[in-house]
Amino acid sequence: MNVTLKLSVVAGLAAVLAMPVSARAEDATLNDAKHAVTAIKHADPGQERFLDHAAGYAIFPNVAKGGLVVGGAGGTGFLFVNGKAVGKTTLSQVTVGAQVGGQAYYEVIYFETAESLASFKKGEWTMAAQVSAVALKSGVSANAKYKEGVAVFTLTKAGAMAEASIGGQKFSYEPISG
Repeated sequence: MNVTLKLSVVAGLAAVLAMPVSARAEDATLNDAKHAVTAIKHADPGQERFLDHAAGYAIFPNVAKGGLVVGGAGGTGFLFVNGKAVGKTTLSQVTVGAQVGGQAYYEVIYFETAESLASFKKGEWTMAAQVSAVALKSGVSANAKYKEGVAVFTLTKAGAMAEASIGGQKFSYEPISG
């Protein structure tokens, strides 16, 4: 990799990491989260299977993603257990590779077991690149399975992104008091 490209990658990565999550995507409200669940169930009615049997799920109704060689994404959402919001969560993502564009999407992460849910609730959870998200369309969840205790689905709201990149997502969690 030439020096100019290396500097571009480093500068882009630094810019993405320096942005607060709220600057990358607007803060989610509980109504946004509930609307996102409705949209996801409408896109693929098979999502009910995950909603009904997961130990819990995190829903991100406003994830914003963009990239040009270096990319980033961010959003806020809620963690639900037994249909009730128990905490607020943030998502941050950095990717490097061939990518261009921007998009907004919903993301839902289902936790298969109490153990995988407890790991997320510790507050500094990461999801490696090998746990990939499945783009939602009708029927896609019929054959979907948990991997490493989680199942991840996304539903594009707007925009387009072409990418062949690597990276991971990092999450934070804060219980709702009261």
